[in-house]
Amino acid sequence: MKRIYILASLVTIILLSACQAKKIEKEEEAKFLVTSPVEKDTLIYKEYVSQIHAANHIEMRSQERGYLQKIYVDEGHFVRKGQPMFQIMPLLYQAELEKAKAEMNFVEIEYKNTKSLADSNIVSQNELALAKAKLDKAKAELSFAQAHLDFTEIRAPFDGIMDRFQKRLGSLIDEGELLTTLSDNSKMWVYFNVPEAEYLDYASKTKKDSMQKVHLQMANKQMFDHIGVIETIEADFNNETGNIAFRATFPNPKGILRHGETGNILIPISLKHALIIPQKATFEILDKKFVFVIDDKNVVHTRQITVGQELPHLYVVTEGLTAKDKILLDGLRKVKNEDKIQYDFEDPNKVMSELNELHAE
Repeated sequence: MKRIYILASLVTIILLSACQAKKIEKEEEAKFLVTSPVEKDTLIYKEYVSQIHAANHIEMRSQERGYLQKIYVDEGHFVRKGQPMFQIMPLLYQAELEKAKAEMNFVEIEYKNTKSLADSNIVSQNELALAKAKLDKAKAELSFAQAHLDFTEIRAPFDGIMDRFQKRLGSLIDEGELLTTLSDNSKMWVYFNVPEAEYLDYASKTKKDSMQKVHLQMANKQMFDHIGVIETIEADFNNETGNIAFRATFPNPKGILRHGETGNILIPISLKHALIIPQKATFEILDKKFVFVIDDKNVVHTRQITVGQELPHLYVVTEGLTAKDKILLDGLRKVKNEDKIQYDFEDPNKVMSELNELHAE
């Protein structure tokens, strides 16, 4: 009987201990993490999709008709100003040049003879003027023939990089036919579209004759080494999109950027006394953002906020919160409006630091 009593007592103690442990565990589970918004000056970057163009990009076209006789360069190669690139068969134009030279020589002899006779008053000044006109015409025809011959050799008008060949060796080329393109990539023009409201903000805050510095994020998400400046804005808005085009200029000494690439322009924007909260402290209802605010009695209240800017893991709040408010940081799905909770408060600067470390990883 005594053994049964001792056994029952042990079972009771074990059950009470288990219940107590469950109660403690439940209390610990019900404790939430709370923080506050951070108010500080910060720098954000406004991002715009952009198109990258060479500052000097042209089409190389034939100015004469004929067979493509020589190609002096290769696709993708760097060429110097004045360097020969293509040769169109010049035989016909060479023959026309020789014919024009012979004609000019003949007319020049005639002019000299007429001048000699005019100086002796044997022929009139009118005949001399006619001979001079014939000579001038012959010189013009010679220059014209020389120009046609020169056009058969196509030279680089500036230093640049060749694109692919549009015609192959031996092809019959028509006048004006595209042979390749040439890009001077030493300086790049980056175009991006800005909405009307953002343009007005930019125009009101930017001083006259000052140039806004910008950064370029390349397609691989890496930042381009050099900083660019906004040099010009187009004259008119696009009525269909409501945007206006900006052009930023970047130096490209290593030739990393090529004509036709894409990227993102990042414009730095300084925010004074910005109110910043973690994104994970928010939730959405019908495309509107909310947070749970905890009052002095530890009661949870749903509050709508307005987000002005979005940063990695963070929001800049423009309406709905103050720096003194306490907001629920985790367990948002475990509570509802008007619930009373227990919580631990975590310093907001520590929270931001941990989020920055997470983003860096």
